[in-house]
Amino acid sequence: MKILITGICGFVGSTLARALLESTPDLQVTGVDNFIRPGSELNRRELAALGVKIIHADVRSATDFETLPAADFVIDAAANPSVLAGVDGKTSSRQLLEHNLWGTINILEYCKTHRAGLILLSTSRVYSVPPLAALPVEIHQRAFRPRMGAVLPDGLTAAGVSEIFSTAPPISLYGSSKLASETIALEYAETFHFPVWINRCGVLAGAGQFGKPDQGIFSFWINAHLRRRPLKYIGFDGQGHQVRDGLHPRDLVPVLLAQMKTGGQNQPRIANFSGGAANAMSLAQLTDWCDARFGKHAVASEATPRPFDIPWLVLDSALAAKTWNWSPKTSLPQVLDEIARHAEQHPDWLEISGG
Repeated sequence: MKILITGICGFVGSTLARALLESTPDLQVTGVDNFIRPGSELNRRELAALGVKIIHADVRSATDFETLPAADFVIDAAANPSVLAGVDGKTSSRQLLEHNLWGTINILEYCKTHRAGLILLSTSRVYSVPPLAALPVEIHQRAFRPRMGAVLPDGLTAAGVSEIFSTAPPISLYGSSKLASETIALEYAETFHFPVWINRCGVLAGAGQFGKPDQGIFSFWINAHLRRRPLKYIGFDGQGHQVRDGLHPRDLVPVLLAQMKTGGQNQPRIANFSGGAANAMSLAQLTDWCDARFGKHAVASEATPRPFDIPWLVLDSALAAKTWNWSPKTSLPQVLDEIARHAEQHPDWLEISGG
């Protein structure tokens, strides 16, 4: 099988390429990347040594797709993944949409031309912000959780947010670009008769991630704590009680292979994939973990929230478990340990990442 991975020299794309080849050595993997993310060049040589053909191309450019070799499936891992993109005063809203929406259209046109299937890696941030921001929560063991006995929005339980939860705006420009990409991808699939899978992922994390305050938070926090860089709890009570779950990208490989091997009759096209409640942690708990590993480091506090901040976001992957017998195999403590060992071996990682 021939696979094309977009954004292949980013953390997610490169991790998936290595894990796919390890599990299925006879795959032919080609990747495209525009190398605008600091640190992405580091993955080029390692991937090339594994036999991956890497092409310098930009998903925003339709003409860049004209000379790409045909593939049986595309895994789209190219995106601007920051929920603050386009609204933080440092980045362009137009470029965000060019990357995440117009890039999807170019990929879909490629799939139409070559009769290739598509796996679109989407995000938990397609879910509606107002009901998540207003979620009744309580503090338990230095972390928010849905308040016991409270009336919760449809599609949300203590196990997490399911696929039936509202996707009504506002969800951020980033979230809306991914949600629009999902809709267009499903329309292309129906109109032009090729398979499309949409995998909504929780926070993806692992060694080699390019951590920044607004993305790759587990990697950024661990690297910054180790280097004694300034850290700050932002929003809500200013104590770092906000919670996210973590998932290692390589844990997606079994379901990616299953999706590429089946036509998908009577299977859901959209599903959540995440570490789930068992692999969720607050920033305060992450600080405790870092304090135990590296020694104490003070964290500042600022209660003023940022746009689109929410106190608790954990995805419920029950549909993926039912459909593909899927579950995460790497626990969050294992992910954190992997990141920490990488951080200890790469003292300049924050500079490389642009964090």
